[in-house]
Amino acid sequence: MATHHFHPTRYFNVIGTAEPCLHLADGDTLVTDTVDASGLDAHDVAVAERPNPMTGPFFIEGAEPGDTLTVRIDRLTPSRATGWTMSPLAFTVLDPAAIPDRPAMQRAVWEIGGNTGTVRLRDAPKGLEDFTPPLQPMIGCFGVAPARGQAFSTATSAQNGGNMDYRLFAPGTTAWFPVSAPGALFYLGDGHACQGDGEIVGTGIETSFEMEVTFHVLKRTILWPRGETMEDIFTVGNARPLDQALQHATTEMVRWLGEDYGLDARAASHLMGQVVCYDVGNVFNPAFTVGCRIAKRWLRPV
Repeated sequence: MATHHFHPTRYFNVIGTAEPCLHLADGDTLVTDTVDASGLDAHDVAVAERPNPMTGPFFIEGAEPGDTLTVRIDRLTPSRATGWTMSPLAFTVLDPAAIPDRPAMQRAVWEIGGNTGTVRLRDAPKGLEDFTPPLQPMIGCFGVAPARGQAFSTATSAQNGGNMDYRLFAPGTTAWFPVSAPGALFYLGDGHACQGDGEIVGTGIETSFEMEVTFHVLKRTILWPRGETMEDIFTVGNARPLDQALQHATTEMVRWLGEDYGLDARAASHLMGQVVCYDVGNVFNPAFTVGCRIAKRWLRPV
């Protein structure tokens, strides 16, 4: 097991099959730089084009189609003191009757307080002068190359991951991705200093990061992204409309409960019917994201 430090010189606006930038072994840790969603680096200089330029791809030795790549998110450190968001709310979360009164799109700058652990809106409008939500770093877009040599825009998401903007993809979480290409070909980027559920203004607080992650290869097959925190397991569905994303996430959870916890379909329905939680990931981009989550305290591995 080794730690690799990688400083990218190229970025990708698709997640697909491409020449790897670095080979890593199963169990290795990666420390790398990412730029923000518009391509600004740690010096606020544009080095890539939007949307969501990705660092990668990283080739993980031993990962073969049909395997699972786990990615433990060890650390997400903003590499500059400002980020940005857009307003107003997205069309997708408003009643159609409200859309004619929707204000014009506007970009806002946020100050990221590494010492205070908060973020603050610069030139805050009336009523938000003292608004300082906590700094809560997360990865907006990451994943592995999809099947059959496809390449998916970093503006969307699918079974391989992608632009899910799900708040649980944060330090302490281990994300699982289904491997469809030799080496998995893993990409990451689009870091957010803070974001509410849904990414309902089309952005989190977008900024550049230094990200640290650790890889492991599992010789097992999954169909949709999964994840694990200290308290929960969760599955992720990416699709549009929203109910289809929920169906994918729920079906993947039923599979997981059978594989690792010995629950048949009837037992899974009894459990999930009483304790399941659903989280809304991205509802702005072409594919929506839903997380299906269960607390570990209800589960007994077999």
